[in-house]
Amino acid sequence: MRPLRIGAKSFHYKAMIGVGGTGGGSFFALSGNHTLGREESRGGRFLDRKDYCKLHIISHYVRTLLGSEFAVIPIGKVGDDEVGKRLFAEMEEAGLDMRYVKSSPGDQTLFSFCFVYPDGSGGNMTTDDSACSKVDPEFVAQAEPEFGRFEGKGIVLAVPEVPLEARQALLELGTRHGFFRVASFTSEEIPAAIESGVLRSVDLLAINIDEAAIAAGISSVDKTAEAIAEAAVARLREINPKMLVSITAGANGSWAWDGSALSHATIYKTNAVSTAGAGDAHLSGVIAGLVAGLPMAEAQRLGALVGALSVTSPHTINKEICRDTLRDFAAQTGADIPNSVKELLEG
Repeated sequence: MRPLRIGAKSFHYKAMIGVGGTGGGSFFALSGNHTLGREESRGGRFLDRKDYCKLHIISHYVRTLLGSEFAVIPIGKVGDDEVGKRLFAEMEEAGLDMRYVKSSPGDQTLFSFCFVYPDGSGGNMTTDDSACSKVDPEFVAQAEPEFGRFEGKGIVLAVPEVPLEARQALLELGTRHGFFRVASFTSEEIPAAIESGVLRSVDLLAINIDEAAIAAGISSVDKTAEAIAEAAVARLREINPKMLVSITAGANGSWAWDGSALSHATIYKTNAVSTAGAGDAHLSGVIAGLVAGLPMAEAQRLGALVGALSVTSPHTINKEICRDTLRDFAAQTGADIPNSVKELLEG
């Protein structure tokens, strides 16, 4: 399997340093579509699906797509348990630089219990006192020597499932060392991100359509996805005029703001097995495209391609994704793919 690249010498960046959730989970298929009651006992069965967290998903795909000449350095904590040991081994096997992922004695690895109704809807319960909750600014600061190694030539990735303060610390390090700064926030975190001013330290904001509605300060009821995306970009431009924005909207496709225009990317049709992790896969494709020098709108199209192929796997990391499988998938869909993306897949 070949990495996605024309050649490492053409990369605009040389490394990605990220902080965010590192954990696992299980999927449970409930019997019956009615909403689970407060004191109800419900039967079901475990599904053969592996769940991973944001930092792991994005780091895995970026490393796979860009190859060994692009360093991917996650920062995080796992518990001293079997889940943590398995995840650490998988990340190491994928070629991630694991020097800044540590075991946190006495803590459990971040874990989500995901329940799925027969109609495909569902939810999850996630531990909030895991090893990830112990990632703080002081822990992030230990990786500062890596910023010196890649001064002005790196990307920082700050994503949820660790405290906001740790992500802010990473963005500040990125600012001091001239890194391109990528971040995402949950719906609950968007108001705090706006109020705190942290968005002024972000070069690329990646959010979904629900988060976009909150950022815009509007209700999503009776609003089209396009209208929400336009309103969100208008609000975000007031906060940080130079910030790029990527907005995913499921079956409605995605939108990219490149600083001057808002473009739309339709989804690539496929037989979806599970959409869990598709947004993170999409962001990894956008990052890989930007590293390879694609304009934002075309990087967004690569993100859409990676996201579409990711949902053909039951797991939140589709380990079959690489340049070869993306190229084959693009040919099978018959979709209109930009020539720049084709060149990356064929080069």
